[in-house]
Amino acid sequence: MNILVGITGGIAAYKTASIIRLLVKEGHDVRAVMTPMAKQFITPLTIATLCKHPILVDFFSPENGEWNSHVSLGLWADVMLIAPATANTMAKMANGIADNLLLTTYLSARCPVAIAPSMDLDMYKHPATQKNIETLRERGVTIIEPEDGELASGLVGKGRMAEPEQIVAAVDAILAKKSSSTLNGKKIMLTAGPTYEKMDSVRFIGNYSSGKMGFAIAEELANRGVQVELIAGPVQIKTLNPNIHRHNVESAAQMYEKCCEIFPQTDGAIMTAAVADFTPSECADHKIKRKGPMTLTLNPTQDIAGAMGKMKKSDQMLIGFALETNDEASNAQHKLESKNLDFIVLNSLNDKGAGFMHDTNKVTIIDRLGKSTSYELKSKKEVAKDIVNYMETFGE
Repeated sequence: MNILVGITGGIAAYKTASIIRLLVKEGHDVRAVMTPMAKQFITPLTIATLCKHPILVDFFSPENGEWNSHVSLGLWADVMLIAPATANTMAKMANGIADNLLLTTYLSARCPVAIAPSMDLDMYKHPATQKNIETLRERGVTIIEPEDGELASGLVGKGRMAEPEQIVAAVDAILAKKSSSTLNGKKIMLTAGPTYEKMDSVRFIGNYSSGKMGFAIAEELANRGVQVELIAGPVQIKTLNPNIHRHNVESAAQMYEKCCEIFPQTDGAIMTAAVADFTPSECADHKIKRKGPMTLTLNPTQDIAGAMGKMKKSDQMLIGFALETNDEASNAQHKLESKNLDFIVLNSLNDKGAGFMHDTNKVTIIDRLGKSTSYELKSKKEVAKDIVNYMETFGE
């Protein structure tokens, strides 16, 4: 997609380099317009190097008179992002003042516009600034809220520009609304990560799941316009895309309850979580002291995927995961049938670079129509694309 980044004269302009790098890494064509004052905070050479396009500042080139058309820029862009957006620039945007190339391009843009405000806390809190922000919001501009933190003045408060990853996630959410994906507008439940089954106040039974595969799928779905209901076990991964609604749980019982609550209101579910198969029959309310050998009695946990398979309606899709160490294909086929899945994603711990804790995975998709498709070892982000692509074409 075509992303036009506007850069104004604020100290947070140094973060814009990271924003552009992330957008380019996602595969977008990025171009940048800078105000004259922005050049005092970050060099055009830096931005041009990251964009891989010349930077535009003036209405025309003084060397040869070549015209930089704000109309063409506004038509080219799929999204316009202004980061940082100073109080001065927002005031001009709200009042239709067009005294530089960035502002004339904004007034010409037919695409969605997002801004990431950045200023000192008193400037941000000023009634005039708040009125301008509200005016822009009413006109459809997406406001990426600033954060609380240390400011350039030395004061601490709200006004610090959002971090690059958060800003890029907001852009991704805007692009998702324009997505042509057949999943756009759907609501999908997704489970991810491990569960922890407590045996006392400090110990638990768990597994090595990092949640990386499930979170990658959640991001891919969100980028295609899906409202994702993510039920996450105890993992240390952030979710930034506003299309992802996260529910944190710890135990298999908590995950089961949340799935039963959410699944009936969705168009389908992807069960990537590594749910514990057993849980201690009793949990001590204090730390169990070491006194020699001990016996721990375990009870089976609820089969969450199986329960969802029984609840599944004819218009819902249900996808499971199987991590196997032996008889991989036959075990996956059994799970596919016994849990009433539409297809199952098989990965084996025997494949180097696949499974828990890795940034890569190697999977085979087996569906209820008898089709089996194997993929090479890839990053989990690329595997997520393969899985979501399979969802889009399944049954065709």
